Amino acid sequence: MWHQQTVMLPAKTRGFHLVTDEISGQLHALSHVQTGLLHLLLQHTSASLMLNENCDPSVRSDMERYFLEAVPENAGWHHADEGPDDMPAHVKSSLLGASLMLPVRNGRLALGTWQGIWLGEHRIHGGQRRIIATLQGE
Repeated sequence: MWHQQTVMLPAKTRGFHLVTDEISGQLHALSHVQTGLLHLLLQHTSASLMLNENCDPSVRSDMERYFLEAVPENAGWHHADEGPDDMPAHVKSSLLGASLMLPVRNGRLALGTWQGIWLGEHRIHGGQRRIIATLQGE
Protein backbone atom coordinates (compact mmCIF):
# COMPACT_ATOMS: atom_id res chain seq x y z
CA MET A 1 0.00 0.00 0.00
CA TRP A 2 1.21 3.48 -0.86
CA HIS A 3 -0.38 6.65 0.44
CA GLN A 4 0.71 10.25 -0.11
CA GLN A 5 -0.77 13.44 1.26
CA THR A 6 0.14 16.98 2.18
CA VAL A 7 0.35 17.80 5.86
CA MET A 8 -0.07 21.45 6.78
CA LEU A 9 1.48 23.01 9.86
CA PRO A 10 0.21 26.42 11.00
CA ALA A 11 2.63 29.35 11.20
CA LYS A 12 4.95 29.17 14.18
CA THR A 13 7.37 31.58 15.79
CA ARG A 14 11.09 31.28 15.09
CA GLY A 15 12.50 28.37 17.06
CA PHE A 16 12.22 24.61 17.33
CA HIS A 17 8.76 23.09 17.75
CA LEU A 18 7.69 19.56 18.64
CA VAL A 19 5.23 18.61 15.88
CA THR A 20 4.96 14.81 16.17
CA ASP A 21 1.29 14.85 17.16
CA GLU A 22 0.39 17.54 14.59
CA ILE A 23 1.85 15.42 11.81
CA SER A 24 0.68 11.97 12.89
CA GLY A 25 -2.78 13.36 13.70
CA GLN A 26 -3.26 14.30 10.06
CA LEU A 27 -2.09 10.91 8.75
CA HIS A 28 -5.20 8.76 9.09
CA ALA A 29 -3.70 6.08 6.80
CA LEU A 30 -1.00 5.49 9.42
CA SER A 31 -3.42 3.46 11.56
CA HIS A 32 -3.84 0.92 8.74
CA VAL A 33 -0.13 0.05 8.46
CA GLN A 34 1.33 -2.85 10.43
CA THR A 35 4.88 -2.50 9.07
CA GLY A 36 6.08 0.34 6.92
CA LEU A 37 8.01 3.53 6.34
CA LEU A 38 6.94 7.14 6.43
CA HIS A 39 8.93 9.69 4.44
CA LEU A 40 8.39 13.36 5.30
CA LEU A 41 9.60 16.14 3.00
CA LEU A 42 9.31 19.74 4.18
CA GLN A 43 8.69 21.81 1.05
CA HIS A 44 10.54 24.90 2.26
CA THR A 45 14.14 26.12 2.18
CA SER A 46 14.03 28.25 5.33
CA ALA A 47 12.88 25.63 7.83
CA SER A 48 13.96 22.11 8.78
CA LEU A 49 12.72 18.75 10.05
CA MET A 50 14.62 16.65 12.56
CA LEU A 51 14.25 13.96 15.19
CA ASN A 52 15.25 14.94 18.71
CA GLU A 53 14.20 15.28 22.38
CA ASN A 54 10.44 15.07 22.90
CA CYS A 55 10.17 15.83 26.61
CA ASP A 56 12.22 18.74 27.93
CA PRO A 57 11.43 22.00 26.06
CA SER A 58 14.69 23.54 27.27
CA VAL A 59 16.49 21.37 24.70
CA ARG A 60 14.59 23.18 21.94
CA SER A 61 15.34 26.62 23.36
CA ASP A 62 19.03 25.71 23.83
CA MET A 63 19.14 24.51 20.23
CA GLU A 64 17.63 27.80 19.04
CA ARG A 65 20.18 29.79 21.03
CA TYR A 66 23.02 27.71 19.57
CA PHE A 67 21.91 28.26 15.96
CA LEU A 68 21.28 31.98 16.48
CA GLU A 69 24.91 32.30 17.60
CA ALA A 70 26.40 29.85 15.06
CA VAL A 71 24.55 31.36 12.06
CA PRO A 72 24.00 35.04 12.91
CA GLU A 73 21.90 37.43 10.87
CA ASN A 74 24.63 40.07 10.81
CA ALA A 75 27.31 37.93 9.13
CA GLY A 76 27.43 40.04 5.97
CA TRP A 77 25.27 37.78 3.84
CA HIS A 78 24.83 38.83 0.20
CA HIS A 79 21.37 37.25 -0.17
CA ALA A 80 18.89 39.34 1.81
CA ASP A 81 15.96 39.59 -0.61
CA GLU A 82 13.43 38.63 2.04
CA GLY A 83 15.10 40.26 5.04
CA PRO A 84 18.09 39.68 7.32
CA ASP A 85 16.78 36.33 8.62
CA ASP A 86 16.43 34.81 5.12
CA MET A 87 19.97 33.66 4.32
CA PRO A 88 20.67 32.40 7.86
CA ALA A 89 17.44 30.39 7.54
CA HIS A 90 18.72 28.76 4.34
CA VAL A 91 22.01 27.84 6.03
CA LYS A 92 20.23 26.31 9.03
CA SER A 93 17.90 24.35 6.76
CA SER A 94 20.88 23.00 4.81
CA LEU A 95 22.70 21.99 7.99
CA LEU A 96 19.70 20.31 9.61
CA GLY A 97 17.85 18.89 6.62
CA ALA A 98 14.32 18.97 5.31
CA SER A 99 13.31 15.31 5.30
CA LEU A 100 12.94 12.31 7.58
CA MET A 101 12.43 8.59 7.00
CA LEU A 102 10.64 6.97 9.94
CA PRO A 103 9.56 3.38 10.70
CA VAL A 104 5.91 2.54 11.27
CA ARG A 105 4.86 -0.39 13.44
CA ASN A 106 1.32 -1.42 14.39
CA GLY A 107 -0.24 1.78 13.08
CA ARG A 108 2.12 4.14 14.90
CA LEU A 109 5.47 5.80 14.40
CA ALA A 110 8.13 3.53 15.92
CA LEU A 111 10.14 6.28 17.60
CA GLY A 112 12.40 5.94 20.62
CA THR A 113 11.04 6.85 24.04
CA TRP A 114 12.53 10.34 24.00
CA GLN A 115 12.29 11.04 20.26
CA GLY A 116 9.94 13.48 18.61
CA ILE A 117 9.68 15.24 15.26
CA TRP A 118 10.81 18.85 15.37
CA LEU A 119 10.06 21.65 12.97
CA GLY A 120 12.91 24.13 12.95
CA GLU A 121 11.33 27.44 12.02
CA HIS A 122 14.26 29.64 11.04
CA ARG A 123 12.34 32.74 9.90
CA ILE A 124 10.81 35.33 12.22
CA HIS A 125 7.61 35.15 10.14
CA GLY A 126 7.89 31.88 8.22
CA GLY A 127 4.21 31.26 7.69
CA GLN A 128 2.34 28.02 7.22
CA ARG A 129 4.55 25.02 6.33
CA ARG A 130 3.76 22.13 3.95
CA ILE A 131 5.06 18.60 4.35
CA ILE A 132 4.61 15.87 1.76
CA ALA A 133 4.06 12.63 3.66
CA THR A 134 4.59 9.41 1.72
CA LEU A 135 3.63 6.22 3.52
CA GLN A 136 4.55 2.77 2.31
CA GLY A 137 3.43 -0.25 4.25
CA GLU A 138 1.47 -3.41 4.64
